[in-house]
Amino acid sequence: MNPLIKIRRDLHQIPEIGFQEFKTQAYLLSYLESLPQERVTIKKWQTGLLVKVHGLNPRKTIGYRTDIDGLPISEQTGLPFSSVHEARMHACGHDFHMSIALGVLTFFVENPIVDDVVFVFQPAEEGPGGAEAMLKSAEMQEWMPDMIFALHIAPEYPVGTIAVKEGLLFANTSELFIDLKGKGGHAAYPHQTNDMVIAACSLVNQLQTVISRNVDPLDSAVITIGKITGGTVQNIIAEKARLEGTIRTLSPESMGKVKHRIEALVKGIETGYECEAFIDYGSMYHQVYNTESITKEFINFLHRGTDVEVIECREAMTGEDFGYMLKEIPGLMFWLGVESPFGLHHAKLTPNEAAIDVAVKVMTSYISFKGNQ
Repeated sequence: MNPLIKIRRDLHQIPEIGFQEFKTQAYLLSYLESLPQERVTIKKWQTGLLVKVHGLNPRKTIGYRTDIDGLPISEQTGLPFSSVHEARMHACGHDFHMSIALGVLTFFVENPIVDDVVFVFQPAEEGPGGAEAMLKSAEMQEWMPDMIFALHIAPEYPVGTIAVKEGLLFANTSELFIDLKGKGGHAAYPHQTNDMVIAACSLVNQLQTVISRNVDPLDSAVITIGKITGGTVQNIIAEKARLEGTIRTLSPESMGKVKHRIEALVKGIETGYECEAFIDYGSMYHQVYNTESITKEFINFLHRGTDVEVIECREAMTGEDFGYMLKEIPGLMFWLGVESPFGLHHAKLTPNEAAIDVAVKVMTSYISFKGNQ
């Protein structure tokens, strides 16, 4: 078996949520320590890692980032190497991302280039967000890359395909949590209560007007309420209700406008239903904006130096905290085709493992090109 596929399957079995990636970190360290150590320096950062592969005569530092956490999803693939952690799954492909990163890293340990390459094994991409904090850490500041690259699996594209674009690739995203508190009571005496199930239902309907009536039709934004909880039993009027969702916009300015409108509607709910309301935006991710000149060079390199199919894709409403790194460091992220019939964050996601070698070949070739210029 291809050793990188074995690594992927090992990692697939031990998904852990953000900042709890203890087994994952230990597995990565065990592999890294099995490599020749003459040109490798390893730093820990919380549950993540920073690994420098020293160049022959470095003039700059090239960065490569992978995320390492899983999702709170119960796996339904039926694979013999399914997750052994209850209600945890690598349903966003981070097991692929890590395996590819280790393959690229191993190549440069065995095949030195002129420049240094720093590999960033970042925790908590799915939440609460590790990229911004890791970027600001003393460990990464000491090894700050001059440019940085990353990829994300794409179930909708076939193996052998890379999809990318200059500029905006992924949206600005924010979690959204709204708690409502009124006055509960007996179902037979509704006039003595302030029913938070009714208030929550009204607020959900009002939130749908933010996009349709407050966002420029030529712009794009999304508000999704994915979960509602409220009440205790069927014959007690609910004292509390909670809405959980996300906001996604194509610009930071639109994010501010959408939040301002949400806050106005929530104040109206407080007045109209005589209740208290509390908003928490949770994790917020900056847009992924690919550096135009580097992305154009990358696309040209793929056309002339590889046999992959290159698709210049549209921006997506997907969120990715790699955007914080691209905000500070020139670079890019791209989609890697893995042709799964099930999409990202699905309990039956089954990416094609042949994509691992495709990505390793592309990134070792491109980083060699950049690191020997």
